[in-house]
Amino acid sequence: MLNIAYAVVGAVFMVGMAVFAFLKGGQAERLGAGSYLFAWFATIVMQENNGFTRVVPVGMFLIDLALLFAFASIAWRYRQSWPVWASGLQLLVVMCHVMLLTKQPIMIVSLYTIMNLTGYLIILCLIVGTFFSWQERRMAEMNR
Repeated sequence: MLNIAYAVVGAVFMVGMAVFAFLKGGQAERLGAGSYLFAWFATIVMQENNGFTRVVPVGMFLIDLALLFAFASIAWRYRQSWPVWASGLQLLVVMCHVMLLTKQPIMIVSLYTIMNLTGYLIILCLIVGTFFSWQERRMAEMNR
């Protein structure tokens, strides 16, 4: 039951970020929010309820890797700084998957905690990037 509360709070936070990015953000923020929402929905579909195991869900690994490439390509194409931070955080998630693949001697709960917390930090990067993009556009309109 308590697990559902965390999922609902995360979903509200995620959808709020996406609505803000799609309404007030520029092209880079819309691409980032869309990529992140797509990865979020795909991860929900791919999740397996087998508890804390050392088995790497390959589908989730590929989704996280694709999201890393999406953020890196946004960082390459656009001049904003938030995609660089989001790429770094997503790289941390991918490295957690690699640690699971190589069977490193580490507590599995800590890796899952890192993966979950970096998701919130990526959302925060998108929110900050959207806010600054929105403010830059407002200032440009005021200076015309």
